[in-house]
Amino acid sequence: MSARAGQGPGEPSRPNPDELLAVAAREGWGRLKVFLGAAPGVGKTYEMLTVARRRALGGADIVIGLVETHGRAETAAQVAGLEVLPRARLDYRGQALEEFDLDGALARRPAILVLDELPHSNAPGSRHPKRWQDVEELRAAGIEVWTAMNVQHLESLSDAVARITGVRVAETVPDHVLAGADSVELIDIPPAELLERMRQGKVYRADQAERALRGFFREGNLAALREMALRRTADRVDADVTGYMRANAIAGPWPAGDRVMVLVGGEPSAEVAVRQARRIADALRAPLVALHVERPAAADGDPGPALRLAETLGAETETVVDTDLPRAILVAARARNVTNLVIGRGRPPLWRRLTGRTLSATLLRQASDFTLHLMPSPTAAARQQAGPERRSFPRWVGWASVPALVLAATGIGYALDSRVTEGSLGMVYLVASVAASVAFGPAHGVSAAVLSFLCWNFLFIEPRYTLTIDGPQEIVGAVVFGLVALLLAGTAGRLGRTVRSAQARVFGLRRLVEFSRRLGAPMDRAALLALIADEAGRIAGCPCCVLMPLSGEEVPGLALPRGRRPDDTDLIIRAASPTSAEPDDASMAAARWAYTKGRPTGWGTDTLPAVSWCFQPLPTAQGVAGLVGIRFADRSEPLDPERERTLDALLDQAAIALERAELMEERARGAVRAEAEALRITLLTSLGHDLRTPLTGIRGSLETLRTMGDMLSPEARADLILTAEEETARLARFASNILDMVRLESGRVPLRREPMDLPSAIDDAVERVEHATGRLVERRIDPRLPSPSLDPVLFDQILTNLLDNALKFSGAAGQVAVAARRDGANILISVEDDGPGIPRGDLMRIFDPFFRASRTDRITAGSGLGLAIARGLARAMGGQITAESPIRAGRGTRIIVRFPA
Repeated sequence: MSARAGQGPGEPSRPNPDELLAVAAREGWGRLKVFLGAAPGVGKTYEMLTVARRRALGGADIVIGLVETHGRAETAAQVAGLEVLPRARLDYRGQALEEFDLDGALARRPAILVLDELPHSNAPGSRHPKRWQDVEELRAAGIEVWTAMNVQHLESLSDAVARITGVRVAETVPDHVLAGADSVELIDIPPAELLERMRQGKVYRADQAERALRGFFREGNLAALREMALRRTADRVDADVTGYMRANAIAGPWPAGDRVMVLVGGEPSAEVAVRQARRIADALRAPLVALHVERPAAADGDPGPALRLAETLGAETETVVDTDLPRAILVAARARNVTNLVIGRGRPPLWRRLTGRTLSATLLRQASDFTLHLMPSPTAAARQQAGPERRSFPRWVGWASVPALVLAATGIGYALDSRVTEGSLGMVYLVASVAASVAFGPAHGVSAAVLSFLCWNFLFIEPRYTLTIDGPQEIVGAVVFGLVALLLAGTAGRLGRTVRSAQARVFGLRRLVEFSRRLGAPMDRAALLALIADEAGRIAGCPCCVLMPLSGEEVPGLALPRGRRPDDTDLIIRAASPTSAEPDDASMAAARWAYTKGRPTGWGTDTLPAVSWCFQPLPTAQGVAGLVGIRFADRSEPLDPERERTLDALLDQAAIALERAELMEERARGAVRAEAEALRITLLTSLGHDLRTPLTGIRGSLETLRTMGDMLSPEARADLILTAEEETARLARFASNILDMVRLESGRVPLRREPMDLPSAIDDAVERVEHATGRLVERRIDPRLPSPSLDPVLFDQILTNLLDNALKFSGAAGQVAVAARRDGANILISVEDDGPGIPRGDLMRIFDPFFRASRTDRITAGSGLGLAIARGLARAMGGQITAESPIRAGRGTRIIVRFPA
């Protein structure tokens, strides 16, 4: 579909919907006014405060959010009499920092807020890291903001400023902030006047001014920065004019500023026109737009190379669909307020030249408001344009097929000679002409039509075997046959091209839809790369591979020079289709260049075209994610335009998918790091509590025995010794749990499976717990249980932990029961208690390490490792563990362990 609907000559003008939507989106937002300067000291803050004082005297509600005077008395004097918002105090590493109070400004909600130093980075602990983000929140709240900044702080200009001045600007503002401002006021003074202000101490102190004059504040630097500020302001004014024209449906162009548009088609001269348009735009210091008009019924060739060249040269590209080429060009040019049109000199048909219907003649008549540049076509380009169309068969096949088709029609004519009239036999030859047009093109169709007419006249029209036409009937028939044959040949040829183009588009759409559908399925990075290689190879019809940079440690088996580690230019094949597709050394050198420069390299490009592979970068927001290499040299013919566009679209989707996969992996790594950090903090906290308590008890008992042992009764000494033993056992149990968790987390749990007598194993564990605690445990065990293959030691530890947990939370007089039965293909062992139960929100968390479910205030929680160890050991033996609560009358908990029978 068309990227933008055009208006016909007779249609009424109407506002551009995109501009109206942009205006509607800004409804409710506060305005933003930016005072832009070329360098510090030009007077941005002074001018901003001067305007604010005038507005305040007129009754406007103006508040100073923050102003940096930099010790300049003139600027500080402008603040007097204006309401100043108190600054917020932040504590950072023992220091008290003052920052702009965003919450205070939102609470005060003035009509206009003056907030200086837009590129400023906020102190740690602020809501936003950058001040321009504070401005966005203020505008979203409906507050108008006035701010100031220098042009060198724009993100897109930071590299250029560093090359000019030798100083890298640390604090930058995204370009969209300035582009989204409602008004930009340029504060400008000549470099000589600014240098004089520096020498007079009106910008910096004397010592600072001396250093600045030797470094940043050189006259050449200031002149370059001034030019940048003037250009950026002019671009902003041009954008305002264009937006106003679109929103109010004003037909352009307005001669407020120059703008160049070049028409890009599939002919070879299009690249010449793009280069010439770039030179014209540079001479006029104007932006450049490259327009391609796609006509469904025309064979326009592939505009891809010319559009890519235009993007490389910094032009903005646009594609529209229309059947009327001149109208589409004029609609697009007026919508963009273009003043100069650049077109290439094509090779229109003779009848268009004779009737004055060529593109250049039409534009000369209709584009009276534009300056038209007509570029000459080079001789080589003309020869190439006049060459044959791309076909999937050798050229001689088409021309050999023309006499073959006519000969076949002649054979059919002889077979029907005695049965039908001579006029009907002419229809047989029409079939041959149409077939040649559809299969091979209009030129072959015309040749077949001429040859068919000669054969029909010579063999079947009276007098036969002569090339004469006798009588008006034969003359009219011959003329009608010739005209019909020529019309059918041209129509069928166009229809054949349209059908082939439609088939190529359907193939491309199907491949892209299938690729998108498969991208939506869960897959890891290896599967994604294999999918990219497979789909790219299928569309291109030749071997394909995906190359990615090395990361981390060296890949085992990778041949690198001794002593060298992998760097960012070391690429390896991550996926290939077929798997044997591998570039040679020369091609890998081209691949490294393509990855470093981020440009297509190799076969069919302008860089290293002699290699047999073509490498296409996969650009993302973080840089080039990798390369897709295609061995185009294996093809006898280049790709048709539709397949090239499909391949480009697939590579764009592949780059987005890789970026999404990288973000998901980074998110997963962050979650793992956060979980590990949380586990580490919890472990340290648990160690600090659970180790300190038994150690304190042991130490207190031993110190009491040491200092007062002789004065204590035998019963008291025995009680202290028993306390020390119990605390020692508790400490040993906790240390054992910690070691068990370490083994489980590292996956180093040794298994010694053997058939187990479950009733006996459960009885042994229950009796040992009963003896240790002095409490009885109810048993409901099926004696006919099978003997599963389990580790007896690990099973005993699981059951002991579950019983210990149940006894702890059932209270001193509570009931605990253990049951075992068969449930289909599984064996179920359950441990129940009649305690207060577990909140439903905690059921999924009680098996996490160090999680303590506070089921009642009268129960002292343990270390939170018992159930986590039980789950880890059960999983190690192929089992599952779940919890149910409550189980009866709103109380009780049941822990169930399932093992395969």
